[in-house]
Amino acid sequence: MNKLALSIAWLVGGIAVGALMTWQLMPKSSGGDMAASDEPKPLYWVAPMDPNYKRDQPGKSPMGMDLIPVYAEDSSAGDAGPGTSSISPEVVNNLGVRTQPAASGTLHTEINTVGYVQYNQDALIHIHPRVQGWVEKLHVKAEGDPVTRGQPLYDLYAPELVNAQEEYLLALDRNNQRLIKAAHDRLEALQLSAGTIAALRKNGRVSQTVTMYSPQSGVVDNLNIREGFYVQPGTTVMSIGSLDEVWVEADVFERQASLVKVGATVTMTLDYLPGREWNGRVDYVYPTLDEKTRTIQVRMRFANPQRELKPNMFAQVVIHARADSSNVLIPREALIRTGKTDRVVLALGEGRFKSINVTVGRMGEDRVEILQGLAAEETVVTSAQFLLDSE
Repeated sequence: MNKLALSIAWLVGGIAVGALMTWQLMPKSSGGDMAASDEPKPLYWVAPMDPNYKRDQPGKSPMGMDLIPVYAEDSSAGDAGPGTSSISPEVVNNLGVRTQPAASGTLHTEINTVGYVQYNQDALIHIHPRVQGWVEKLHVKAEGDPVTRGQPLYDLYAPELVNAQEEYLLALDRNNQRLIKAAHDRLEALQLSAGTIAALRKNGRVSQTVTMYSPQSGVVDNLNIREGFYVQPGTTVMSIGSLDEVWVEADVFERQASLVKVGATVTMTLDYLPGREWNGRVDYVYPTLDEKTRTIQVRMRFANPQRELKPNMFAQVVIHARADSSNVLIPREALIRTGKTDRVVLALGEGRFKSINVTVGRMGEDRVEILQGLAAEETVVTSAQFLLDSE
């Protein structure tokens, strides 16, 4: 009997202790359920490298990466439109994000190319005889010799010149003004100098050889004769080029040709004189394109008062080109080029960033012209934009 009573007592005590423990644990369990109910639930799961790949449950992306959950507060960043992401200030700071506002202005482009110094063709004179004859004496001996205006170049014996002198003297003897003028004009047409004609009239003696003089100052080029040479009309005896002003001809790639305008300023340097810089202007843009090199030739003019620039010198040229119209400009490093599209990342503030497509115009050394998709004063990301764009 006593054993039965003792067993019942133990049973009642165990039930009481269990009830007490259950009562004590109930609030904690209820609080845990409430805490669990307060945890945000994902709206969906998305692939890290493809935001368009969405699933209703965790899994793997087509690239084998774990899907990332997207919560309600994350989707609120989409208020600014597709391509918008929200990043905490700590992450922004760690990524080293830098921004800069887009500005409206004209694009300044520097076109770097090379060229060669040439004679100014407008001041390059070719010397040709107008009669048949023989070179009796050559006063200039080599190409590159400097000459001055009126300096003797060569002595020519030509029967036609002898006959022309005799006709002039005969007209003087007859004192026929009409004949005198005709004979005088013929001597001038045959390139006899005024001094030679005056000496002929004064002395009355025919010269068997006639001296030809330089029509301008410069240097001798293309010297094609020597003493004793037979020459005739059409023979290029020599050329005389002036070095007071020189041309520089350079090639510009087809994609840059539209930027080059007549009158654009040009800066030139030469290895021949390191540290020196010459300033000139674009004089002419040739109308044809080289089909093999896909380049167009540009001619520039440079003053050369000290004769330091010499023909055929190699030169480094920088053409300073400016756009005709004003457009939105951004730093070149802010542009993301994918081959098919061009994008920039906008900084919207409060850790929000948005990737947008833009239409690109011309590109300078450090600036890019944006034709569509971006307005002035909008802030673009110039550093870590590739990481932000991948988000």
